Amino acid sequence: MSDHTPLTVPVVLHAHGEGIPLPEFQTPGSSGVDLCAAITEPLRVDPGRIVLVPTGLSIALPVGFEFQVRARSGLALRHGIAVLNSPGTVDADYRGEIKVILANLGPEPFMITRGMRIAQMVLARVELFQWEPVTELPTSDRGDGGFGHTGR
Repeated sequence: MSDHTPLTVPVVLHAHGEGIPLPEFQTPGSSGVDLCAAITEPLRVDPGRIVLVPTGLSIALPVGFEFQVRARSGLALRHGIAVLNSPGTVDADYRGEIKVILANLGPEPFMITRGMRIAQMVLARVELFQWEPVTELPTSDRGDGGFGHTGR
């Protein structure tokens, strides 16, 4: 059981999102909240197509946080619906409407309807950093191995 106070996030509900509930945790153990489609007409997403879906929400996160937009596992498994830039980042200084880039990687057309839960959004801390230019990096066991080097 968590004993900390949840972060309060100011949110603006746009007119085209009227009647769609605010994203909420579906279970006590959920890590994220579901984003819903704030569209006026059903949206058909043919295989191989990419769409930008409005949510009707704009937010103001404090510096040091981001929202990560991710695919919903059920849509991904059953229909091949992916958040194309997953995880998409909603930065603390972004004040525009949150929109979700969805791609249909499945074999069949997919219909998005008003209020459908299309993605999930997870709050994450962001550590600010600064670069320190150097001429050499400390060594590590891995070195410069990458792109599948441990699978050999």
